[in-house]
Amino acid sequence: MRIYGQRAQVPGSVIIDGCSGYCKFGWSKYACPSGRSATFLEFRNIESPMYARLRHFFGTIYSRMQVKPSTQPIVLSIPICHYDDTDSAKASRRQLKDAIHSVLFDMNVPAVCAVNQATLALFAARRTSGIVVNIGFQVTSVVPILNGKVTRKVGVEVIGLGALKLTGYLKELKQQNNINFESLYTVRTLKENLCYVAADYKTELLKDTRASMEVPAVGWFTLSKERFQTGEILFQPRIGGVCAMGLHQAVALCMDHCHAAELTCDDTWFKTIVLSRGTACLPGLAERLEKELHETLSPSLANGLRVIPPPHGPDTAWFGAKFVSNFSTFPGTWCIRKKQFRRKSRANIMW
Repeated sequence: MRIYGQRAQVPGSVIIDGCSGYCKFGWSKYACPSGRSATFLEFRNIESPMYARLRHFFGTIYSRMQVKPSTQPIVLSIPICHYDDTDSAKASRRQLKDAIHSVLFDMNVPAVCAVNQATLALFAARRTSGIVVNIGFQVTSVVPILNGKVTRKVGVEVIGLGALKLTGYLKELKQQNNINFESLYTVRTLKENLCYVAADYKTELLKDTRASMEVPAVGWFTLSKERFQTGEILFQPRIGGVCAMGLHQAVALCMDHCHAAELTCDDTWFKTIVLSRGTACLPGLAERLEKELHETLSPSLANGLRVIPPPHGPDTAWFGAKFVSNFSTFPGTWCIRKKQFRRKSRANIMW
């Protein structure tokens, strides 16, 4: 009742989507994130001093929001890290979870709801079961989620294929034309505004695809075939120097795993595929992935398959958190409180 009373005095809960590129933060009752900043915290690195870095991270966000941590619950999106189900990976996730809760409760946050980004992206698409393709900073994770719970044993992870690789490949392509960049920010801006994924790569090579844009304070740039060559490494990683399976192959493998595992009598739950994170917003990606999957999978698995672009663009996980915080049952069983955490109770927290 005390938490509900506090919420009545402020515009909902605090939402922080701490992804690997930009952190989005804001209030649950606002239409969109109220601010964003570069993420200066490497969640994959669990070594000391994790507590100090987390404290600095959350302290900075609360300062920018101009709000006291003690006034309302928080919904926090957790980057997908240490994906496999080995004992060391479980220990790493548990250590990260404990560090996050320790910092937030030491800052007097009344209740904490921590959910991984893939689950939030699925919620944003108004689904509780399906496969989320999370194209992260350096890793692409194909995450099966059944009834809101990540099923790690049938998931697939592609190391070295992510947003950073695409940005670096675009930089390499322009350097071949003697065009150098002082900052990766410029390259990423060009990628986000001019690049796309071709429906048919060989056909696209025959077209005139030139387009130009001005990067503020830097100048004008023109891209041609680089516009679709950049995104092509998601399907042909070897052209970018990455020895890994393509995106469609990883998703097809995950679907095969889900089918073989027979986790439920309903064999259609994994045929909804939701794309997540900024790189997944490349125009044409959802259509190309769906096309490749229909060509790769058996007719029985491909029947009824649907690939959904990020429902809210780069902010999809934030909107998934907003969806959670507006449930009538929130905070309820969604959150853990300081007393529960101190007692090491096994609350039903999504992780």
